[in-house]
Amino acid sequence: MDESPKRSLMERLSSLLLREPEDRDQLVELLHSALERELLDADALSMIEGVMQVSEMQVRDVMIPRSQMDMIDVEDEPEEFIPNVIETAHSRFPVYESSKDNVIGILLAKDLLRYYSNADEFDVRDMLRPAVFVPESKRLNVLLREFKANRNHIAIVVDEYGGVAGLITIEDVLEQIVGDIEDEFDFDETEDNILPDKGGRYRVKAITEIADFNEHFASNFSDEDFDTVGGLVINRFGHVPKRGESITFDGFRFQVLRADSRKVHSLMVERVVAPSPDVEDASGDRVASGDAPRKAA
Repeated sequence: MDESPKRSLMERLSSLLLREPEDRDQLVELLHSALERELLDADALSMIEGVMQVSEMQVRDVMIPRSQMDMIDVEDEPEEFIPNVIETAHSRFPVYESSKDNVIGILLAKDLLRYYSNADEFDVRDMLRPAVFVPESKRLNVLLREFKANRNHIAIVVDEYGGVAGLITIEDVLEQIVGDIEDEFDFDETEDNILPDKGGRYRVKAITEIADFNEHFASNFSDEDFDTVGGLVINRFGHVPKRGESITFDGFRFQVLRADSRKVHSLMVERVVAPSPDVEDASGDRVASGDAPRKAA
């Protein structure tokens, strides 16, 4: 009987990589070979590829653009901006003075507890943490290393003229590594934007143009304000929804299958029966006025 101990994962990977890949493509090929030999599982491979991708991406590729930033004017009273802090549920907010290009610091939502303990002496300026500024061209792997070294979680992105272009968080960077792990709802590699699923439902890519959606489902959604189904759904939610959230309007139920902090990637779509104003179904779905949830058979 062979008494030699079973080789560890790292030993097996090292053995495989002794072929010394000469370029990135060969390295990727070796990693996929490792997957086929069951030295790696699909999730591990996806994360390794995500790490490799991060090394080639720049801040501008994943930042939250200025138009979507939730910012606080230092001159506003706490009672004016606290409702927005609660609604957005962010943990950190850029604070500006006079102009949104003049960010003077970062306010942590938890520091607002001091306002409730002593509102008369509370001053937003005293609560501010220093803001970190990074150029749009900074590489994500370098930024991640700086985030870790400085224990910082957020940075303000500036353009070549020094104006505020957006913001980026450590979560935005990490999502590039772990946020796109394939699951049963991931069909981005397929050419079709609309695929039939069980029970008369359809998996629909958020990038599907509204005109194509209308043609497929004989619906009549307007594409005057939005080009894609994802844009239409986000507008109805009023925020970027998370996976599992659903909403019903105009005869269709849309459930989010995959999304990140910036956009929706894919949806599950099904028709519902006709309308009854302001209804909420048993599952807790939001139902827009004019639509009702489908009755159980």
